[in-house]
Amino acid sequence: MTAPRGEAAWLNHLKNLQRLLDQPAKAVVEGQLKRVVGITLEAVGCSAAIGAHCLVETVDQDWLETEVVGFSGDRILLMPTGDMRGVMPNARVIPIAHVDGVPVGDALLGRVIDASGRPLDGKGAIVAVEKRPLIAPPINPLARQPIREPLDVGVRAINALLSVGRGQRLGLFAGSGVGKSVLLGMMTRFTEADIIVVALIGERGREVKEFVDHILGPDGMVRAVVVATPADHPPLMRLRAAWLATAIAEYFRDEGKQVLLLMDSLTRFAQAQREISLAVGEPPATKGYPPTVFAKLPQLVERAGNGAAGSGSITAFYTVLAEGDDQNDPIVDSARAILDGHIVLSRRLAEAGHFPAIDVEFSVSRAMNDIVQPAHLALIRQFRQLLALYQQNKDLISIGAYQRGSDPRIDAAIRLKPLMDRFLQQDIHDAVSYDRAIDELMLLMNEE
Repeated sequence: MTAPRGEAAWLNHLKNLQRLLDQPAKAVVEGQLKRVVGITLEAVGCSAAIGAHCLVETVDQDWLETEVVGFSGDRILLMPTGDMRGVMPNARVIPIAHVDGVPVGDALLGRVIDASGRPLDGKGAIVAVEKRPLIAPPINPLARQPIREPLDVGVRAINALLSVGRGQRLGLFAGSGVGKSVLLGMMTRFTEADIIVVALIGERGREVKEFVDHILGPDGMVRAVVVATPADHPPLMRLRAAWLATAIAEYFRDEGKQVLLLMDSLTRFAQAQREISLAVGEPPATKGYPPTVFAKLPQLVERAGNGAAGSGSITAFYTVLAEGDDQNDPIVDSARAILDGHIVLSRRLAEAGHFPAIDVEFSVSRAMNDIVQPAHLALIRQFRQLLALYQQNKDLISIGAYQRGSDPRIDAAIRLKPLMDRFLQQDIHDAVSYDRAIDELMLLMNEE
């Protein structure tokens, strides 16, 4: 057998050999690789359940780890977890003993890991005290604690007009380049939470270091875990990263912690599932998305939220990419239906230099009525009515066709519009507390 080249290759080779040795004493039935179609490998001669792992021998006598994603007749369909270069016809395929658990514990705090739980930060191995299932069973809906406590996210427009409850799950909806990641970074720095779990899925590789160094910083990393799987990773790993980040958040929630889960982005998770489903032959249903995609989204999202009595909570923010700024995109529409609210970012506002570019008219927090006081709700309704009134009459106002004094409400909307715009804008380095945001809203509405 030819020896692998390089220290890293040797370590990987020895690790895979050890996994083979750790298998049960029963005989292992080897198979053969018969076909590769796109990113799918087809093997015959061995049996393995969906979700099991197999090793595929490569031309340099190393092993490629794969996961069983389906079967057709006597053939099992495999999806690689790494680069397929070196895979050859009739290669040996060996099912391996695999426990579908992920390492969790305080040792993860301050670390950056990949979708397999391996460290990316060069700080040495991670010794976990416990393992949890990658995909845990859902919580009994009647056992969940209700959302009753407001959460301070440090963003004035959200705190005052789209109040978030602890344990709520919200989506940040926008097209590309409108400021989703920047707003997510603001909430990362300013939100009150014991633990922060960040999942960077399918995004640009350079964003990982920027997020760790500039957005979280040394102080933020002390209480954070970052799971990073950039766009150049296989779809199986991008999918796994979302499940892994959620499993880590669940562990800390069960320990009684208040967890903030930030996932950028839910759309890349859906696209990874689409790649896998289409590769194994599932027919597309809605704009190229197979039905499995729409089944996986609620399975992922429903794991966040409040836990049972005595446990903590997971407040989750998911970015959702509206391709072509289409708010009726299938993933946008599906995510809007399963989340507890959505914050829409407007390209029109972003192009006008209005940041954060939150479109209050099209955004909603479904838990707000249960967590804010009636007086606060009245102020929110008043603000929204004035803003909507101005937008409805904007064309008349712009061309000078509206005569002041014709309608006192429109006059008030025109007078307060600059103050409302200033209220909705905020520098990315300034935090505005929940109480301060409400006080400023009250002062603004008293101007009417």
